Amino acid sequence: MRIAFFGTPEFAVPSLKALVNAGHEVVLVVAQPDRPAGRGQEMQAPPVAMAAKELGLPLVQPKAIKTGAFPEQLTACQPEVAVVVAYGRILTRQHLETPTYGCINVHASLLPRWRGAAPIQWAVWAGDEVTGVCTQQMQEGLDIGPVFVEKRTSIGAHETASELHDRLSVLGAASIVETLPLLGKAVPREQDESLATYAGKIDKEMGRVDWSRAAAEIDRQVRAMTRWPGGFVPWADGALKLLEVRPVDGKGAPGEVLGVSPLRIACGQGALELVRVQAPGRKPLSGQDFANGARVVPGMRW
Repeated sequence: MRIAFFGTPEFAVPSLKALVNAGHEVVLVVAQPDRPAGRGQEMQAPPVAMAAKELGLPLVQPKAIKTGAFPEQLTACQPEVAVVVAYGRILTRQHLETPTYGCINVHASLLPRWRGAAPIQWAVWAGDEVTGVCTQQMQEGLDIGPVFVEKRTSIGAHETASELHDRLSVLGAASIVETLPLLGKAVPREQDESLATYAGKIDKEMGRVDWSRAAAEIDRQVRAMTRWPGGFVPWADGALKLLEVRPVDGKGAPGEVLGVSPLRIACGQGALELVRVQAPGRKPLSGQDFANGARVVPGMRW
């Protein structure tokens, strides 16, 4: 099948490679433009663009997709279907109607739960026990189209959003390969609007920990914000990154240091063990080693 592939981040790379390995003809890869990254702010191509170059596939990285040359480029390559995996831009009706079979989205949740930009993080933070991926026929609107294929997986008790991201990217690749032979044959299921929830964008401030919350909720928050922006608390004119935490028994005023071996902080309900942390400008350390070096003692309030 002739495919136009829209994708940008690492999550989309397994799907692109799976389509090529399955023998489909990827006639165009569309990724977002290169952006400055790292301390030096050097221009860096997104993962999908790098993968397309490695695979020798036609690549475009348009700054605008509604105007300019791109609409004609998409039409000219005559795709039978467009596959969209975390592209990061909203496609117009013209884009959706250009391919013969329209556009199929690979979404990292079990729709209609967690429509939107950050379904993986919100599933972890909400404490969902099960999540997955699905493929859906795209329509004008936010992740509202009918679903073709759904694959479920459990979320581990200590799993981070980063770890779940990697697992779901592989499931997504399998899902899209399974979906394409169904086009024009199977009837996708409509979503139940009454069950819809929304996963808004993640910003840096969402990693800030509030000790008045329950320890179990803070644990989910930290795991949901890993790898970016990461859970953190203010420390020494900067932020102490909470790289790994665990809810434990304990009682005290929120933010009170209950012990340093291991390092335990009282929360609104229960306590949180800081298993691994990173102080500003320092290497990651165990919570206990950090407490010893920073002269943290029981009874202190954070």
